[in-house]
Amino acid sequence: MAWVVLVIAGLLEVVWAVGLKYSDGFTRLWPSVFTVLTMLLSFWLLGLAMRSLPVGTAYGVWVGIGAVGTAIYGIMFLAEPSSFVRLASVCLILTGIVGLKVSA
Repeated sequence: MAWVVLVIAGLLEVVWAVGLKYSDGFTRLWPSVFTVLTMLLSFWLLGLAMRSLPVGTAYGVWVGIGAVGTAIYGIMFLAEPSSFVRLASVCLILTGIVGLKVSA
């Protein structure tokens, strides 16, 4: 169950990271409120997952999900570059996430 909670926390990290973009530096009220609420929920779920997972594993997977998800969102919806090096780097992060899961 801790892994499910951790994945949800990581997905929420993607949501709040993207929310930072739409909050325009916390100058827009509702995107800012949404961003802060998803941050809090993401951190809370990360804390729950850390009750039974090693801190390094849980934090690494959480950050990895956030980084990969945010990069993919940027490429798909914000017209960010999708060069070979960038996509290869995302694949390396995914490999690291799988490695942390397997070694936990």
